[in-house]
Amino acid sequence: MSLRIDITGLAPDRVQFTASPLAELASMLHALAATDHHPDLAAWAAGVRATLSAELTERLQEAEFLWRSSRADFLVPARPRRTLGEELDDVDRLDDEAYVASALITTCGSSRLTFPGRSPLADPAARERALDLAQARGAAQEAFAERLLADPAAVRSRVRQTLEWCAQAFFDAAWPGVVPQLTADIRHKVDLRERQGLGAALAAVSAMVRLDPDGSAIVLDKLQDNTTSGREAGVTFLPSVYGHPHLVAVHAVGWRPVVQYPVARTAAPQAVSLETMQLRLEALAHPVRLRLVRTLARGPHTTGELAHAWDLTPPEVSRHLAALRRAGLLTTERRGRYVHYRLDLSATTTLGADLLAAVLR
Repeated sequence: MSLRIDITGLAPDRVQFTASPLAELASMLHALAATDHHPDLAAWAAGVRATLSAELTERLQEAEFLWRSSRADFLVPARPRRTLGEELDDVDRLDDEAYVASALITTCGSSRLTFPGRSPLADPAARERALDLAQARGAAQEAFAERLLADPAAVRSRVRQTLEWCAQAFFDAAWPGVVPQLTADIRHKVDLRERQGLGAALAAVSAMVRLDPDGSAIVLDKLQDNTTSGREAGVTFLPSVYGHPHLVAVHAVGWRPVVQYPVARTAAPQAVSLETMQLRLEALAHPVRLRLVRTLARGPHTTGELAHAWDLTPPEVSRHLAALRRAGLLTTERRGRYVHYRLDLSATTTLGADLLAAVLR
């Protein structure tokens, strides 16, 4: 599963690395709303929540659908500005159709094809469909969608004011400490792009991002199969300090593709790809392989020993061991003419965390 961004013929410098105050604020808001996704930010989130006024807390709950499960596209700017105010001014320049469509996608939990060629602001059937989807998500989502469709200007103004209050409450104090980390990361990626090529820069973004061998597309390891194009507008990459571990992608038709990625952390474990996670889950789902893993967890064994322990033939054991090795769950050590198989405890110990990270990414 992947998101492919077509960049056929695009000059490497049109794949830009830059910082966005608004996107970083959206990451902070997500961390506040979904603390279980960010256990390393739990203390920070608790500290911020303790200082928020009752009115701002209510405002954040009222609009959290814009950043809780996914991000409204207008919160991840394709052309970042120097200040949060300038980026909010750009959001204000969006027409109501674009703003409402983006907000409804996150509020309703709907796909981007829910309203093809129809506006819920003008088409009664599209409006009813949007409200039905929002109602299925909950009463708060339904109420927000109703307000948005009834008076988009009022909702837009209220959301902007909420974001400005967040800036005063916690973002303005945090942003100066974030900027040096983002700047260093951007400088590193641009240097790689210029010296070693775009592929090297993308590889440094994340193990989940790569350049197609022929250079025609950027491929993101995401829980979706989708395509978009950056051939005309280019592609924007935004580093994030508060966004770890998420890899956020904006790819709606008419929007310049944007990827927000977490700034690399020192001593951070290597991310495990979705393909590898699928291989591991499939390998462990087989009852025979689970028996072999149970034995190997106690210590290294040869193929013959495993065959004897479970009354299997050596070729049968070899086939199952090959599947476990492809999944990265085993290590081997040769001792004379014997090969000993050992369970990779680091891979199995982090299996749950790796699965959660892959799903949240």
